[in-house]
Order: sequence, then structure tokens, then C-alpha cells
Amino acid sequence: MTQAEEIKQLKATIAQLEKENHQLVYRNLQISDQLCMWYELRQRVDWLKQEMTNLQRIQQRADLINDAELMSLMELRLEQNPALLTPEFDGQQLAELLGVSQARLNRMFQHTPLYKSADDYLLYLRMLRGLQLLREHPEYGIASVSEEAGFNSVRTFQRRMQEAIGITPVEFRMMVEKNR
Repeated sequence: MTQAEEIKQLKATIAQLEKENHQLVYRNLQISDQLCMWYELRQRVDWLKQEMTNLQRIQQRADLINDAELMSLMELRLEQNPALLTPEFDGQQLAELLGVSQARLNRMFQHTPLYKSADDYLLYLRMLRGLQLLREHPEYGIASVSEEAGFNSVRTFQRRMQEAIGITPVEFRMMVEKNR
């Protein structure tokens, strides 16, 4: 084999080795990217675990506060954000908002003479909001008042109001207008 042929063969080998080297570098970069993604994912999972642990601690501590403090906290949170009183907002979401367990919230309501459950309390707040809107906004239709107060339908609002105070929203509005 001549020297020119050897050089040609060495150049071909070098080209092949460079090609393989590029492939290895590319593969190593891909593996490195995957490792970075796995590492970031692991950090996020660890962070979420820590947050869940913290939430459990908060709930355990909140379960230790007395009923009066819990009721005050509940009133404060709902007063600060009346938009929460949507038809979908229920006792479970109220417990989450307060950072207590559903069982703890139910125990508190067992000791209150006015409300049998968190849902009864939320119904009471919706009713108060509906009465306030009927009184303060005579330009609102009954459907608008019902929706803004957090009832599923006008019929539900009418029925609940009839049960609570013995008159319908229309009758209440007429009574308010008469007294103005």
C-alpha cells in the first residue's frame, strides 16, 4: 500500500471517527437535557410534597382552634370575598378556604344553634345577599338578584325566600318600595 493510499485511508478513518464523535456529543447532550428535566421534575415533586406537608400542618393547627375563632375566621374570609358565594361553592370548599378539615367544620356547626351545616350557613348568606340586593337595587330584575346572590335559579331563590321569611322576592320588593 502506498503512502498516498494510507493517507487517504487515514483521512477516511478520521472522517468516520469525527462523525461518530459528533453523534456521541449529540447523544450526550440529549442525555444531559433529559437529566436536567428529570432533576427539575424531581425538585418540583419535592416542593409539592413539602407544600402538601405544610398544608396538612396548617389544617391540623386550624383544627385545634375553638369554634368562636373558626366562626370569626369564616365570617372574615367570606366578607372579604363575597364573590365566593356562587352556587357551586359548598361546605367542602369552605373547609378548604379556612384550612380545616370537613369533619372539623361539621363539628363546629353541630355546636351552633342557628345552622345545622356549612351548607345551611352558606344558604343563609346567599339569602341575606339576595335581600340586600332587592332592597338596594330596585332596578335589578329578580333573575339578576338571584344570580348575583348565588342561587342556581330564580325558582330556588323564590322557594328559599318563601321558606325563610314567608314571602316571595316580588312581595319583599313591593314591601320595601311601599316603605320608601
